[in-house]
Amino acid sequence: MASWIIKIALMAMSILIETTEGKKDKVLYCSACRAIVDELKYSISQIDPKKTINVGAFRLKPDGSLADKKVPLARSETNLSELLDGVCGSMSDYALHVDPDTKKKQYKRFAPRSSDAGDFPDFNNFKFDGPEGSNALKFACESIVEEFEDDIISLFAKETDHVVEKLCNEVSDHCKGTKFQSDEL
Repeated sequence: MASWIIKIALMAMSILIETTEGKKDKVLYCSACRAIVDELKYSISQIDPKKTINVGAFRLKPDGSLADKKVPLARSETNLSELLDGVCGSMSDYALHVDPDTKKKQYKRFAPRSSDAGDFPDFNNFKFDGPEGSNALKFACESIVEEFEDDIISLFAKETDHVVEKLCNEVSDHCKGTKFQSDEL
């Protein structure tokens, strides 16, 4: 009798643990991942490609010269770390977009950037949930940045193409197996 009660208690606890663990909202986390890449690409594109930064040990060699090298500022680890610190602040410029034809949901940028010059999206297809909607996207963004910061920096330092696919499908798996895999943000 006691073993039967223990088995039922263990089964109840396992069910409780599975339900309290919770699932990540695929649409939210996939959209946040794609938004991170979009925002970082835009921020990098705004930096003068001629600017460089010295990296290295800054120690003198035996011949008296420095052992440092110049790398482009836009894709330097220092700059990418600074950009990552502020990337989630722009999640308030995103809202849930429902495609009128396919009824597919995904968070998209609704606020035009200064360089977009009047390129406004159709607001009829956006669902504005107030601050709660952007807070959820911001939380998802912060979770992704915290968990994959080193991967994001290494991808952006080396890659210029296919960062969305590599980060969101391969590294984080947030968009893997969803219909968002090949869509543009």
